[in-house]
Amino acid sequence: MAETHVLFVEDDDVIREATQLALERDGFTVTAMPDGLSGLEAFRADRPDIALLDVMLPGLDGVSLCRRIRDESTVPVIMLSARADSIDVVLGLEAGADDYVTKPFDGAVLVARIRAVLRRFGHAGGSQGDQDEPGQAGDGGVLTFGDLEVDTEGMEVRRAGRPVALTPTEMRLLLEFSSAPGTVLSRDKLLERVWDYGWGGDTRVVDVHVQRLRTKIGQDRIETVRGFGYKLRA
Repeated sequence: MAETHVLFVEDDDVIREATQLALERDGFTVTAMPDGLSGLEAFRADRPDIALLDVMLPGLDGVSLCRRIRDESTVPVIMLSARADSIDVVLGLEAGADDYVTKPFDGAVLVARIRAVLRRFGHAGGSQGDQDEPGQAGDGGVLTFGDLEVDTEGMEVRRAGRPVALTPTEMRLLLEFSSAPGTVLSRDKLLERVWDYGWGGDTRVVDVHVQRLRTKIGQDRIETVRGFGYKLRA
């Protein structure tokens, strides 16, 4: 099996070199770059399997780099931030990042998060019910919610007959909602099912991805149930 290729963009020499060595010891192939512009060039040249981007980068910052990558690809992106409460975390997620890790980070934690992201990108399926009820899969595994169609076998989404481009994380999130329309799913439950967190995580990840999903499938399609979570309108 080919090794996973990681693009790692970090301007701190010590962190960049130490993290690269740690990832390579765990079997990853790593391309490490010191700034955003060289990181963008490496991304376009090498097409890595996943990108790790520091938020604070010289030249082209990590959020802008994430946005450039997302314009060209659905490759998974993890942002690295020195502050857990930084607005940069939310900006990175809004730019298209799939997850973030707070610095300083433990190497084992970073590897676990990388593998969790890669697992859900390689397996974008969700549990589906067996009954043929409204909103449940019918012929060809297509779920219908008003003008929204979710093809659970072809992993395609259409709204009013037009294709909707979703990242794998957004697709996983939509599959969780569409497998139980009308059922409230808590943020913790979504973190566990979509982000593969076996521990408590930052629910801002869920909130930002729900907002991104709403802009693509319709603002009213996913309802906020205050104090509990979200549900898909059947």
